[in-house]
Amino acid sequence: MPSVIKHRTAFAWLAGVFFAAHAGAQTMPTDDPNQWLEDVEGTKALDWVRAQNADSQKALTADPSFGQLRDDLRAILDSNARIPMVVKQGDYYYNFWRDKEHPAGLWRRTMLAEYRKAEPAWEVLIDLDALNKTESKNWVWHGADCLKPAYARCLIALSRGGSDADVTREFDLPSKTWVADGFFRPEAKGGLNWKDLNTVYVSTDFGPGSMTTSGYARIVKEWQRGTPMAAAKTVYEAQTTDMAAGGFRDLTTGFERDFVQRSLAFYNDELFVVGKDGQLVKLDVPNSAQKNVHRQYLMLELRDPWTVGGKTYAAGALIAADFDKFLAGGRDFTVLFEPTEHAALSGYTWTKNHLLLNVLEDVKNRITVLTPAADGSWKREALVGAPGFGTVSVSAIDDEESDDYFMTVTDYLTPTSLRLGTVGSAPETIKQLPAFFDASKLEINQHFATSKDGTKVPYFIVSPKGMKVDGKNPTLLYGYGGFEISLTPGYSAGVGRAWLTQGGVYVVANIRGGGEYGPRWHKAALRENRNKAYEDFAAVAEDLIARKITTPAHLGIQGGSNGGLLMGNMTVMYPQLFGAVVCQVPLLDMKRYSHLLAGASWMAEYGNPDVPADWAFLQKYSPYQNVSKDVTYPPVLFTTSTRDDRVHPGHARKMMARMKEQGHDVLYYENIEGGHGGAANNEQSAFMQALAFTFLKKKLF
Repeated sequence: MPSVIKHRTAFAWLAGVFFAAHAGAQTMPTDDPNQWLEDVEGTKALDWVRAQNADSQKALTADPSFGQLRDDLRAILDSNARIPMVVKQGDYYYNFWRDKEHPAGLWRRTMLAEYRKAEPAWEVLIDLDALNKTESKNWVWHGADCLKPAYARCLIALSRGGSDADVTREFDLPSKTWVADGFFRPEAKGGLNWKDLNTVYVSTDFGPGSMTTSGYARIVKEWQRGTPMAAAKTVYEAQTTDMAAGGFRDLTTGFERDFVQRSLAFYNDELFVVGKDGQLVKLDVPNSAQKNVHRQYLMLELRDPWTVGGKTYAAGALIAADFDKFLAGGRDFTVLFEPTEHAALSGYTWTKNHLLLNVLEDVKNRITVLTPAADGSWKREALVGAPGFGTVSVSAIDDEESDDYFMTVTDYLTPTSLRLGTVGSAPETIKQLPAFFDASKLEINQHFATSKDGTKVPYFIVSPKGMKVDGKNPTLLYGYGGFEISLTPGYSAGVGRAWLTQGGVYVVANIRGGGEYGPRWHKAALRENRNKAYEDFAAVAEDLIARKITTPAHLGIQGGSNGGLLMGNMTVMYPQLFGAVVCQVPLLDMKRYSHLLAGASWMAEYGNPDVPADWAFLQKYSPYQNVSKDVTYPPVLFTTSTRDDRVHPGHARKMMARMKEQGHDVLYYENIEGGHGGAANNEQSAFMQALAFTFLKKKLF
């Protein structure tokens, strides 16, 4: 899906933890004859996988266009013309980079003056391919956190084969070596975060009983250098039925504070301030609000209306208060943003003196600069130089040192550009992705379909200029519709090369369940209302057919993860609308999902299948239970990864087995590595993409 850059907060530790999970499956009574396929790395299950893979490779890789498409996609992924996105730490700008010569990747850095050049000189810090060769591993990069202000020591997270579970190792930047007897967290689904040079917060697998039922760390400890991790002091313990817990220090100069975050579920968490005496003080704010403490400000992004201090603040609003005054009992908030029917908050970022708000207006970004004054007021003005169309994201470069920011600008046909700006003046383009395909004969339009309940659902369509509306255009419709994730226009060289330049039409549906119109859009398709997302997607498909852009025989659909669940339900609920389906790393068995890997953490989104009242609505959109041998379904390609420890590969395996047994037209390919992204390196990514597009072309053209 197109990337959506949200604002970065001090609580970013949870971003990776949210989706991590333990391998394997919990057992429960079942009459499912395919449950043996949930044995992720069992010999019998993997033999079955290899047999399906062989059938799919025979069917798809023999296509005359497959090899060239795979090679072209690999060349795009390996291209040195890609923009090396950077993060500033201290005086340096850091980047992680993969290409043909470095498939595992390089962690490297440079200075800003050098970065501005067309071909910067980089200082390589970690060569992951060399490390893999030395250690006989297949490490996949998960990130680096360097301790300010010296930025000499870093905590490096590495994953085996792309799984969400990872290890954390301490690295010394000046010597470019791993720290002997330094901080080391064994493989688990947790985190390690700096408190100071000799102290870290650790949340990880400490042994039996230390993980939640969702598979995440629930215990937060403070760990001193030179002592065994087992001797670390417990700071907080969440409940086993919670989702996760973690601790961190905000290292902003002059505003150093320690926090513990308890996540009960998605969009349901508590934030505690750790006092100097070690006591935890819970912030008295709604669990559903996104919480951020920045310098003197407490920032709350509300998901539900909140009445406090004699005032009611709207769901979707961003409000701010003085943090210390709030802790002392004050409840005086300032409204920084309030949603409208057409506008929702997409994110925000702080520079040294300004707050940059990113708002989506009918799925188009608008950037506003807010400047706080000494009297408590906030000045508002548009960000100079921000474009009027496309996906625009801004991020502060160093919120303690300057008002500089990076801006990325893109849309479906405009190669991504990276701009460097300072609040108050127009930004300068310093990096530009080249055009990987000819877009001169293509155009972008936005339409609105009417869903079953009358809701207007936006969608973008990328098509040839002057396209004939004769119903014969091969069309690929993409969707997600969950977890308040917005799909905004983004440049995909792969889609351009593999689909648009081949004569295909590309459509992205902004259905409910996503975040395109804020919390209300997401909450409209939760739990018992999940079918709203499917009705929206069907409405977009029907609108495309009514406009004579395409017909079911030429209309394909694609989605992954929650979007894979969308694909499964569209297949079994609306088979008459589609000619082909690509279902990637999907959820499909909603009876078992909460017992598989990270599934328990998604019950706020879907419901609890073990509760009869929840199962009553869940079973209506559980594709695995609803597929029937007596219905004609469109051809389906299922893809997943053995190393996906987020969404269990058993979902795709079992659905494939059942549909194949029933005699349906189905193919299956499981990458033995790759994690939830489906691939661990560019070679695997190119292969998996080529499989999907070859399948779609064979079925829809």
